[in-house]
Amino acid sequence: MRADQVEASWDPNKKKWLLRIRTGEEVVRRYCDAAQNAEEATLKSFAQQTLRDEGYEPEPGELKIKR
Repeated sequence: MRADQVEASWDPNKKKWLLRIRTGEEVVRRYCDAAQNAEEATLKSFAQQTLRDEGYEPEPGELKIKR
């Protein structure tokens, strides 16, 4: 199964990165403890692992990062 959209954004309230995986109407949200200035490669690695853990294909295709 492939995710339709994968997006990472900084949550200032929790001071963590929030990863949103969208497939149709379903949205899975997971937090990452990476630093606010984390590199794109770090966030992509987290996204790939989270996709694997949730049963999706591990390649996020296009990871959107909102800083």
